[in-house]
Amino acid sequence: MPLPIHKIPIDTLFLVIDFLGVFAGALGGALIAIRNKSYKYDVVGVAGLSLASALGGGITRDLILQEGPPLAFADPRYLMTALLGAIAGMLFAPHIGKSTERVIVWIDAAGLGLFAVAGSTRALNAGLGWLPALLLGGVTAVGGGCIRDVLSGRTPKIFERGELYAIAAGFGASMFLVFDHFRFARETSTIIGAASGFCLRILALRFHWKTWHVRSGE
Repeated sequence: MPLPIHKIPIDTLFLVIDFLGVFAGALGGALIAIRNKSYKYDVVGVAGLSLASALGGGITRDLILQEGPPLAFADPRYLMTALLGAIAGMLFAPHIGKSTERVIVWIDAAGLGLFAVAGSTRALNAGLGWLPALLLGGVTAVGGGCIRDVLSGRTPKIFERGELYAIAAGFGASMFLVFDHFRFARETSTIIGAASGFCLRILALRFHWKTWHVRSGE
């Protein structure tokens, strides 16, 4: 008989969301690669872009912190989850419709908030201040997508006018840091930060909130 959600240990719940976020990132990366009309990626290209999308942010964060091997390599479950997401994308891309994509978007939004908080947490644990922690939270959440876009030969989407993605990640990380600064329990700060990033991302999608472009003379 499954445990009620309130009886699941918080660490276990976050770990499940973490892996779901990695899976969704890899699946989304595979779909973007397969549906790209400018390039014809082979299996290596699709798998590479999937892994970059799912794990690139966390690996970049861990390389910056220089505290042992990146978590994606130290815990093989991350690589296995990302590979499963890549394989699922390659196998089922023709059958993935709008309803499935909406589920992926919700999982991705949950992962976005959690990755942002996880990045900030690892930065604080490494003895860094709030500003580096905020930046590393953002890097963890959106770095994979940036690496994927660069490898695809395009400007990272987060640098262009569009949906609130990096801003949602930064908001989640900042809320975590604010509550952590006021010495709330780390679990409480984590829940608030992850939920804040998730909610802003979902609200932005629901109400079509977009960033504005900055160009002189207009």
